[in-house]
Amino acid sequence: MKAKAFDTLVFKRILKYTKPYQWRFNSVIAFAISLSIFAALRPYLLKETVDGYIKTHDAHGLLFYITLMGIVLLLEVFSQFYFVLWANWLGQDIVKDIRIKLFQHMLSFRMRYYDNAPVGQLVTRSVSDIEQIAKIFSQGLFMILSDLMKMFVVLIFMFYMNWKLTWIVIVAMPLLLFFTRIFQRKMQVAFEDVRNQVANMNTFVQERVTGMKIVQLFNREDIEAEKFSEINDKHRVTWIKTILYNSIFFPIADIITSLTLGFVVLIGGIKILHGDHFTTFGDLFSYTMFIGMLFNPLRQIADKFNEMQMGMIAANRVFDIIDTQDQIQDTGIIEAPKFEGSIEFKEVHFSYIENEEIIKGINLNVNAGETIAIVGATGAGKSTIINLLNRFYEINQGTICIDEKNITEYSLSSIRKQIAVVLQDVFLFADTILNNITLNNPDITRAEVIEAAQKIGVHDFIMSLPHGYDYNVKERGVMLSSGQRQLIAFLRAYVSNPSILILDEATSSIDTYSEELIQSATQKITTGRTSIVIAHRLATIVNADKIVVMDKGLIVEQGNHIELLNISDGYYKNLYYSQFLVEADSENS
Repeated sequence: MKAKAFDTLVFKRILKYTKPYQWRFNSVIAFAISLSIFAALRPYLLKETVDGYIKTHDAHGLLFYITLMGIVLLLEVFSQFYFVLWANWLGQDIVKDIRIKLFQHMLSFRMRYYDNAPVGQLVTRSVSDIEQIAKIFSQGLFMILSDLMKMFVVLIFMFYMNWKLTWIVIVAMPLLLFFTRIFQRKMQVAFEDVRNQVANMNTFVQERVTGMKIVQLFNREDIEAEKFSEINDKHRVTWIKTILYNSIFFPIADIITSLTLGFVVLIGGIKILHGDHFTTFGDLFSYTMFIGMLFNPLRQIADKFNEMQMGMIAANRVFDIIDTQDQIQDTGIIEAPKFEGSIEFKEVHFSYIENEEIIKGINLNVNAGETIAIVGATGAGKSTIINLLNRFYEINQGTICIDEKNITEYSLSSIRKQIAVVLQDVFLFADTILNNITLNNPDITRAEVIEAAQKIGVHDFIMSLPHGYDYNVKERGVMLSSGQRQLIAFLRAYVSNPSILILDEATSSIDTYSEELIQSATQKITTGRTSIVIAHRLATIVNADKIVVMDKGLIVEQGNHIELLNISDGYYKNLYYSQFLVEADSENS
């Protein structure tokens, strides 16, 4: 949808963020007013100097007025300094508040939102779009306000000094306004295209950098380079449009300004030569300054308005995210200090896409302290159960209970503080091992982390790294192997002391040594805790109190390892002999 030339509602919404800084906001306006007065005073004092003291050879009066102009100039510089400083300062404080509000809002989104939102676009909205909002104040609103005030004060002085010459200037202004308006409209569209292309480029680069291994493994460097070249070319073309419009407008504006000044000097000079009292030499001197002070802001307002328009477009994009209501409804009031750990799914239905159910009315009971394993083919709905238990997604129908209470009765923080999850695809931040384990939780001390690492046997591995627990794993933990990342993730879950532990195929892609460490640690951490294991390896399956077999969103079998093997032509039995037994044989060979 095409953006409005000036969206009043968006502008009013932005201005609401100035309320905590009202004193500074008013001060900027006050400096803008004083700046316009001091700027207009200088040409007027020049006229008085020329006509009153240079022409009459009055040295004392000349010195006085020169001193007075110097004082006015200093006051103008003072006003300009604080005007620019506080306008930019105000803009940065406002975008700081908006950025915090945006990020906090994004933290509350359910996973469904992130399934559909390109990461690159969200990064653009959170960083460059918000920074563009600051320009509304630093290069837009206040600059336009200052220029308009300056033009208004200049016109007052010009009419007061010589209204006849002033009308010559006034006649030329509509022509400049006409070209300014055309320029502003063209630039509005061009800048909107630029923002779209920047978002597209950010999305493309973000995805390719994240998936660089896939790009190189499948030899797609040339293909991706060609795609990037196309996107980059579109970005270049949109920027060239803005350059073209600037290249056309500003020379036209300069010509109009110069012609106006020429007409004023020509007409005024002819009148003076003919002895007419139409004007004076002082008027001509001051008007050479006044015309620049009147026309330059007028032509620059178009450029500043475009900066403001870009900020408005950026603000509209940011507010679209802030206005998005896609949060999990955190209406629960129960803050359970500790779960006993019983879990129950009652006729639960769920779909990621409307009318395409992934979970089709399952019923499942997990006793407190029990370890269950969930097995099934890819797409059976195993991981979805974990997502629903953590309330990453809302169920379509049915009830999920923890300790015989609907999970919607608990606060989100109460649930997630007591459920620890270890995923197959471990995400580590570009930070130290210690911070990746504690996630900067001040309640977890370094001593507790070291003690936990020693208990599960990963302390020696961590200490073998440079700087030990202070080793920076870089973005996504690229400095560690997949097995090492799994160990860090397991320790992260362990130190959180959860009531419910979830292992989502956490040992499916690690080396034997790491698996042995995790299997040993699993025995320690699952003791006295409810544990749910999305099973992949044989050793995890046979030790579970209960095995839940899923197929196409349904629970088709339940029981322990022996019970399920005794089911004639059972799903688990077939799965065991076709997959797990082969794995066991390969491990024994």
